[in-house]
Amino acid sequence: MLTIWRFTDGKRGHENQTLGLVEALCKLTPCKVETLSVSKGWPFFFNWLFKRFPEGRQLPKPDLIIGAGHATHSPMLAARRAYGGKIAVLMKPSLPLSWFDWVVAPEHDALPKGTGMISTIGPINRIQPGQPNPESGLILIGGPSSEYGWSETALLKQIHLIALHQPRITWYLTTSRRTLASFITNVEKLGLPNLHAVTHDNVGPEWLPEHLAHSAQVWVTPDSASMVYEALTSGAAVGCFELPFLKPGRVARGLEKLINEKRLTSFADWQATGKLLTNTHPLNEAEHCAKVLLQCLKIN
Repeated sequence: MLTIWRFTDGKRGHENQTLGLVEALCKLTPCKVETLSVSKGWPFFFNWLFKRFPEGRQLPKPDLIIGAGHATHSPMLAARRAYGGKIAVLMKPSLPLSWFDWVVAPEHDALPKGTGMISTIGPINRIQPGQPNPESGLILIGGPSSEYGWSETALLKQIHLIALHQPRITWYLTTSRRTLASFITNVEKLGLPNLHAVTHDNVGPEWLPEHLAHSAQVWVTPDSASMVYEALTSGAAVGCFELPFLKPGRVARGLEKLINEKRLTSFADWQATGKLLTNTHPLNEAEHCAKVLLQCLKIN
């Protein structure tokens, strides 16, 4: 039985990653999972210094400690010093990499080569391949970011063309926390009968996984890198809207690599062919990472 302590800071993106990895581990081997919520004010440094971690007193000692997000780093280190186990930190930490047993991060983070460095194609997530409906499509909208500018007019034109070109598909559109408040109103003004729009704060946590499982096509704005990789994990054919560059960086490089590898279709390529590339090899980075960790832990 593999005992896992999963540290969480409550942020949805970090939850998504750690749960994805834990669920993949549990599918491969029997696990006992303990979830520890971090909060401000924990005396992490002193706990580490004196080999104390009171929050773990009543818990079975961990074999594997997992966390994502800066707030989880110090408590994980304190927990390992007090109770043993090995740490897998998700996403490149601000603390020295050598302080952790494994660092799991997307390849665009450019981890140094070496023992304990596990690169993935995009962030780990919980998405599983579903039963896509050829008459169902999904549109995922982000917002202004450090790498991409925001052109609502250009984006609305692209959505209009996609929905008109495929009238038999019922499209469901949702936003993110970064989406401008005016966007949904302007989408509704397009008057597209096969497009249903809803804001992110009007859907529950299972809305996105359920729609990804049933959508044959998914379109995502390029600033929403995590949603691009979730869509590619679902098995859907995935297209990427065009937005102006501000400062091309690691997100843009990652998407360009996916386009060059024929995993992702750019809007320009879709305009030229009217088709999205088939997703013949859906991602499953959670399972990949779980297998690597179990091998390192010598657990079959």
